[in-house]
Order: sequence, then C-alpha cells, then structure tokens
Amino acid sequence: MASTVTSRRKQLGNELRHARTSAGYTQQQVADILGCTQGKVNKIESGAVGVKLGDVRAMLDTFGIEGEEADALLSLARAAAGQRGHWSGYRSVVPHWFRTFTDLEPAAAEIMTWHGERIPGPLQSEHYMLKQFTEFGATDVTSLVRNRLDRKAVFDQQQPPYYRFIISESALRRAPGGRAPAVMLDQLEHMLELDRRSRVYIHVLPFDAKLAAVPNDFTIMRFPDRTRDFVYIEHSAGGIYLDDMKDFQLFVDAWDRLRGAALERQETRQFLKELAETYREEFNA
Repeated sequence: MASTVTSRRKQLGNELRHARTSAGYTQQQVADILGCTQGKVNKIESGAVGVKLGDVRAMLDTFGIEGEEADALLSLARAAAGQRGHWSGYRSVVPHWFRTFTDLEPAAAEIMTWHGERIPGPLQSEHYMLKQFTEFGATDVTSLVRNRLDRKAVFDQQQPPYYRFIISESALRRAPGGRAPAVMLDQLEHMLELDRRSRVYIHVLPFDAKLAAVPNDFTIMRFPDRTRDFVYIEHSAGGIYLDDMKDFQLFVDAWDRLRGAALERQETRQFLKELAETYREEFNA
C-alpha cells in the first residue's frame, strides 16, 4: 500500500485523538492550550487539516507522552506536513470533496464498493468515460478522462489494495446517454480483462437477487495502519465521509448482505461474457 500525505495526516490525527482520550482531555481543553478553537482540534484529529510541529509537541507534553513514542509521533508529524496532493493543471478539475478519496485510495489495504446505476470509476473503459462526461455536458472532458485514467494506477502498485466491486445488473444495461451497444461491449470486455488481476474482485448483483431492497452507492475503505477506516457516500451536491464505528458497521453489514446475494466470481465472468455477446450481436446487426 502506498503512503500519501493525506493518509499520514489522518493517521497522525487518529494517534493524537487516542492520546488525548487516554489522558482524559477534551477537545476544548486542548484548544485552550493551543490557543485555537475546538473545531480546529477536531479537524486536526480527523486529518482534515495539517498541524504545526510545535502544536504536536505541546499536545504530547500535555498528554505526558515522551521517549520513543513521542519521537515516532513527531516523525509522523513531519511526514504529514507535506503538501496535500497536487491539484494544479489537469488535476484541478477534481472536486474538492473527492480529493481526500483520491489521495487515500492508493494507501488503503482493502476497498469495497457498491454501485447500483453506473460503472465505478476505476472499472470504466476510456470509451465509457468519454461518453459519460460528454453526456454530462462537461467543459473539460480531456482533463476529466485523464484524472480517471490516473486512478487506474492503483491496480499497478507493487502491493495494491484488495479492490472488491459489487455492481448491479442495472449498471451493466444502462449506458450513458441511452442505448449504446458499442460503448457497453467495450466496457464489459474491459471489466473482464481487469477481473484477471489477483486483487480485483468483481461481482454482479442480478435483477433476481434475493434482497428486500438495495442501498445507495457507497465505498468502504480499510487501512493497514491506524488511519481511521471510513465509508464514502457520494450525492448530487458532493460527498461525505463517515468514520464513526456504528455508522461504519452499518455499511459493512449492508455490504455483507449485497455480497451474499451477488454472483460468485466465476458466475460473474460468465454473466459478463454472455451480456457482452448480446451487445456484440446488437452492434453488428
């Protein structure tokens, strides 16, 4: 798993939160010591903002942390002090609310994602991307496609995360902009190729799956260090990140229900091959 500035910042925040609660301090008490607001302390602990080395030292002194543990946290603070991502040039088109997700994706140990009506970004073929962004009326399609293609580098890491996808049959039959057999044939062939990778798992949830209902799209990220695991939920106005353990477990349970109803890996491959053949016949007709 790759380490990023964002993942180190979140790990540091988690360590500081753990140290504070173990020492019996509230966020407001720490804020008074640092001369800032309680909201700023909360953002430091969530990894949303960076923290000055002097403030880390002040917190460690307050919490009574010294020796090797203090040295390790100060080293982590130095590593987390880098620039958070590089969002200039073509990467500037990435929405602010999605940048944390993109920064943390390479650092995850496991990613589990559910999509009901569209193909998830890392699985999209370039043809599908172009069609989707064009239909959205995007003004900078080239930059958007380039960013999405960049995300595929997560599959090529020396130790990539286990990336587990559950996709509704609906997403495989609903092309961007309406019926487009050539686009969907290309997309299915691309997915069949990606599914050959050892840490990519694709499962289709067919229309006849035995479920009472399906949830909105969500993605679960788990990390190998003490970076806090979270659930990401995207909506029309942006995206939210949930790391409360009760909320997190609700989505893990939802994932388990979806996974239990979805096709197995080999069944999914056969389903994709048969659907691809249907699109091929339609395209050639």
